[in-house]
Amino acid sequence: MEVKVQQEQQESKVYIPHGPSGLGGWLVLVQIGLIATLFLVALQLLNYNLPSFNPEYWDILTSKEGELYHPLWAPLIIFEAASNVLLLLLCVFTLVLFYQKKALLPRMIILLYCINLLISVIDYTLSLNIPLINEMGGVNGIRDLLRSLFTCIIWVAYFRKSERVANTFVQ
Repeated sequence: MEVKVQQEQQESKVYIPHGPSGLGGWLVLVQIGLIATLFLVALQLLNYNLPSFNPEYWDILTSKEGELYHPLWAPLIIFEAASNVLLLLLCVFTLVLFYQKKALLPRMIILLYCINLLISVIDYTLSLNIPLINEMGGVNGIRDLLRSLFTCIIWVAYFRKSERVANTFVQ
């Protein structure tokens, strides 16, 4: 009987945060960023990555007889497509955790930002080794790399230290 009373008391306790909580404050920017990332990555996949596998483009870039052949084109195209699929899936999963206010969210979003940074580093490194990309101005490589770096640094620090994050993602 005493065990049952203790269980009922524990179940009736509701978590009341001491300090800011909820999806407001700086978390509004995170929401906007995640939703924008979702759409931008989907557009990247549909407009650039998937068409790159079309035989017309694929053969020009990856066939030794192709006009623009370089041995790193195939790995770069495959890597970019696979990494965008991964980012899309991680972004959807992170948004679900975000709106459910799950305790796993801070670790998941830190993982998302770190993976995005790693992808940017690998993509930039591969792109540097293809002369045609360098001749065309590097396709915003260093800018994208720096954006990923600063985004990662800022939001990882925020999700590790924020009182709002600690009070919001508790389920």
